[in-house]
Order: sequence, then structure tokens, then C-alpha cells
Amino acid sequence: MLFDPARHEALTATAWDASRAHESLRAIVRDIEQHRLAEGRWPVHPRDDDDGDAPQNGFKSLYLGSAGVLWALWFLQREGAVALDSDLQAGVEWADSAYPSDPDTGQAVPSYFLGQVGILLVRWCLTGSCEAADRLHAAVESNIANPTNEALWAAPGTMLAAWQLWQASGEARWRELFLDNTEQVWRTWLYDERAGCHLWTQDMYGKVVQYLGAGHGFAGNAYALLKGAALLDEERREELYARCAATLSATAKTEGGAVNWPPGTFAARPGRPSMLMQWCHGAPGMVTALTDFPAQRFPAVDAMLLGAGRAIWQAGPLTKGYGLCHGTAGNGYAFLELYRRTGDAAWLERARAFAMHAIEQQDLMRQQFGVGRYSLWTGDAGFALYLWQCLQARAGLPGLDLVR
Repeated sequence: MLFDPARHEALTATAWDASRAHESLRAIVRDIEQHRLAEGRWPVHPRDDDDGDAPQNGFKSLYLGSAGVLWALWFLQREGAVALDSDLQAGVEWADSAYPSDPDTGQAVPSYFLGQVGILLVRWCLTGSCEAADRLHAAVESNIANPTNEALWAAPGTMLAAWQLWQASGEARWRELFLDNTEQVWRTWLYDERAGCHLWTQDMYGKVVQYLGAGHGFAGNAYALLKGAALLDEERREELYARCAATLSATAKTEGGAVNWPPGTFAARPGRPSMLMQWCHGAPGMVTALTDFPAQRFPAVDAMLLGAGRAIWQAGPLTKGYGLCHGTAGNGYAFLELYRRTGDAAWLERARAFAMHAIEQQDLMRQQFGVGRYSLWTGDAGFALYLWQCLQARAGLPGLDLVR
């Protein structure tokens, strides 16, 4: 099968209600503001601390911590979705200063999602600090040769910060830094005879594997290259598109017009599902990672992305909850991307249907734990942004497509 039915649940019959969606968004923001602790941090949710080893002063990163929550509040206020009482600048300056001695993952790392680069990018967005920009440049540069070869820890993630600064400032140093990272990512993108396509090999968590998804593998790496495709010479740009199309085709699994991708080229461990359907591993992340792949360039790619959307809809909402990385909202973002790509309103309707289901999931989790989940990619802040994007009928993932 293309997905594990036990990891999904039946979609609620609740119809799309824009007023309810907006009120849920506002309620999330009110709760986030009310539960902010000293300086600029929030309580760690039990679901984000399975091992009981959260940092002493809470998480600070873009993915899981204060930086991501503060960025979400800033973005929603700038969009006119909410009015805030919080001092966002003081919060992100605290996160930046506290991170080196109390990092999210036990060791201070450049990482875009879980380390210094993401925090510095948020600080720069909120303050325009030249000092933060200079430190950001040094951190991105230091991470070019990171052997994990994926987006959470290595260059395919941190180079996105260089791209954002290049887009914002037009300073040549950011363009050069992005291209230096591109060279590294391109050098490590090698043809694999067994798979019949170009893949990256990841060396992380004590394993050497080839992942395919948006969190740790091909899709996340391709996303960064596609984002800066206009900076490549024509020959490399065309090669980029051709390699992406070939890898998608070579690794796809299809059933009756629906399409999904396994987590990697390896066999699943005993007791683990061989197919996942979530942003970090599977069709949802494949669809959103291809946002900058030109439509109608390769008909086979267009067909696979539509097939991926059908598979996500067939699978239904995730039982794990409402978040972005492995939850219902993250899967719903694929529908928003397909709506942007095709103009077909059916995809927007599906995204909004997932939003209504996720509202109910968020309510149930709040009742179960008695506390909000204060994070961007696993919890409430990211979900609030999904609701806003559904209200606006607009695609774009927070911290990736949406930054400034």
C-alpha cells in the first residue's frame, strides 16, 4: 500500500467555516502570548520532550523553539491577521544569547531548523541587526561541508538563509555564499546505479543512508537548489530539472493514479512502516519541495505531483496530530501548493477540509494535555499559520517559502 492506514483517520464532516478558522487562529495567538515565560520562551510540551532531555531553558530553535514561535507571531501581525502585546525583539535577542550555552540538541550547531542559523535569521528578520547578519554569514559558511547532506542539519538548510539575505539585500556576499553552498550540494549529488538516478547519501545519527523526503533527503536538498535555480547557468539549471524529474520517477510508487515515495532506498526496519505519508517523509513534502520546479516543463512531473495529491487525500488526516512536520496541517500544505500550481479549486477545498479537521485535533490535544504546544513545526504556531494560508487561499511553508 502507499500508506499505513493505522497512521491516518477519517476526515471530519465539518464544513469549511472561515469565521471559525480565524477565531481558532486568534485563540492560538492569545494562548501563546498568555503562556510566554521569562525573557522570551514557552513551556515545553510533553510531545516535544519524549526523552525528558529538553534544554534547561526550553527550546530556542526555528523548528521547535522560541525563535519559530516569535517569527510566527511577527509574520501574523505583519500580515494583519492579529494584533500583539508581546515584545518580540527582546524575545529573539534572548533566544540568540541563550542558545550557545543551552542548545536544543545538546550541542551548539549551525543547523537551519534546530540551531544557530535559524535563530539568527529570525533575529535579523525582526530587528534588521547588522551584527546578526554578519554572524549569520559566518555560521552558514562554517556549515558548507557538513557531512549529513540534508536540510535539517547541513548546507541544503543553512544555504536558505543566504538566499533570503540575497533576496532582501542584493549584497553580493550573500549570492556568493549561496553559490558556494550550491557547489557543495551539487558535488555530493551522485548517480546511484542501483537506484537508477542521482541521490544524496546522508551520514547522520550513526547511519549512512539515502533518504528521499523533504526533512532529511532528496526533496529537501532539491528544494534549496530549485529556490536558487535562476542563479545557475543554463546548462546546470536544465540538468537540475532533468535530475529531479528522473529521481522522482525512479523512486515513485504508484497505485491507480495515486503516488507516494518511500522514506529512502533502504528496507524499513522490522516493525516500522515501509511507507509514510507526512511532510518529512512522503508525498506531502515532495509536493511542497517542488514549488519552484517549473510547471508544464516535464509532463511526467506534473502527473506525479497530482498523483501525490490524490494519495494524500485518500490517506486522510494523520493520527499524530495537527502539526507541520508529521501532522495534518503539513499534509494540507501540499493541497495549497497544488492549488497554486494548477488553479484547480478542488485542491483549496481539500486544504480547508484538512484545516477543519486539524482544528478539532488541536482542541482534543489541548484537552488531553491541558497546555498548548508552543512550536512552529510541531505545534500551535505553525498550525495558526496554516489556518491563515487557508483563509488567504495561498501556498507557502513557514520558515521556508515564508520568511520575510
